[in-house]
Amino acid sequence: MNNGHIRSLAAAKFKTHHSLFVLKKPFFHESFNLCPIHPTNNHKIHNVNQPRPMSLHILGSPLFPHSFSHKNPTKKPHKNTVFCTHNSRTTQLLENLENNHKLTRPDYPDQFSCTPIHPVHTNTQTTDQDDEYDDLWLRMKDEARSDINHEPILENYYFSSILCHSVIESALAAHLSIKLGTLSLPSGTLYDLFVGVLTEDQELVAAVKHDLKAVKERDPACVSYVQCFLNFKGFLACQAHRIAHKLWSQDRKILAVIIQNRVSEVFALDIHPGAKIGYGILFDHATGLVIGETAVIGNNVSILHNVTLGGTGKMSGDRHPKIGDGVLIGAGTCVLGNVRIGDGAKIGAGSVVLRDVPPRTTAVGNPAKLIGGKENPIRLDKIPGLTMDHTLHINEWSDYVI
Repeated sequence: MNNGHIRSLAAAKFKTHHSLFVLKKPFFHESFNLCPIHPTNNHKIHNVNQPRPMSLHILGSPLFPHSFSHKNPTKKPHKNTVFCTHNSRTTQLLENLENNHKLTRPDYPDQFSCTPIHPVHTNTQTTDQDDEYDDLWLRMKDEARSDINHEPILENYYFSSILCHSVIESALAAHLSIKLGTLSLPSGTLYDLFVGVLTEDQELVAAVKHDLKAVKERDPACVSYVQCFLNFKGFLACQAHRIAHKLWSQDRKILAVIIQNRVSEVFALDIHPGAKIGYGILFDHATGLVIGETAVIGNNVSILHNVTLGGTGKMSGDRHPKIGDGVLIGAGTCVLGNVRIGDGAKIGAGSVVLRDVPPRTTAVGNPAKLIGGKENPIRLDKIPGLTMDHTLHINEWSDYVI
């Protein structure tokens, strides 16, 4: 058998496992193992002859060795050439490639469904705050590259989760869809849903970025924005709730409840999609957190694990707590009924609150009592939701020592 026959057989074997398309029109690959980003005018095409921190081996081809990298190709392709792979289960191939650069995805539970790619629309108006948010996303990309330098084994993970996305909307939609997807509710379906909600509501995206900054500033365990974005379940659950609440407000309640259920199963906390949550939120640890349907949480609030914002069981309608701005709620606290926690108030760990708490006061105990007494409670001079100080004034009400 001559070399020509060997090459023909190798090529035939390769085609049974993968379909490799070389296009003159640029488009984005939708392989599940890479990045599910959608084409926009703001996306940049990554040409294979440009340096890129990804080995072609992750495409799964037996013909690409581990050492083959985009950085040193043996033969430079056309400057507009990009690659896309589909495995042997693909049921629909691209047709009329020269005239149609939209990519459809194979309809399988573990891949992205066969739907036209949804364009990400961005707001062309820019402000100083928008520039600050853009800088945050660029900083997260820099942090991802730094992490890759420390742990090269995470190269593909960081590329598909962060580096291949030009905007935070698509990255968050992809990350949440992978976390919450199931065999009967594929990640691709969730991704299309999530990215549609995020790109249509820039206030929601602004709240996401406020939450990122809140976690980084208040939680000493948070070493970087990218670590919070990828690994902090309190942050991720809060963002999934924001999407669910948007759907709930659009009377798409069935979808909203399904997302709530998946969040409770994956992240071990339960936030009703009807609950209203402000921006700059820190759910620290978040395990066991329960927030009822008519609860309202203000801005710059910090809540620890095993906190319940629930009803008393005797009321219907508006029956859950209202939490003001800058409030700190300690671990294991129960706030029950349609009570008001005033702006800048602090609730000590393990407390049971059944009545209103005035602004800038501290309530502790079961049942909770105000530090300094009901008639003349001690007023806090700082915002506890920002300082995260759980022990201030403890010497003024307790002589307990170990």
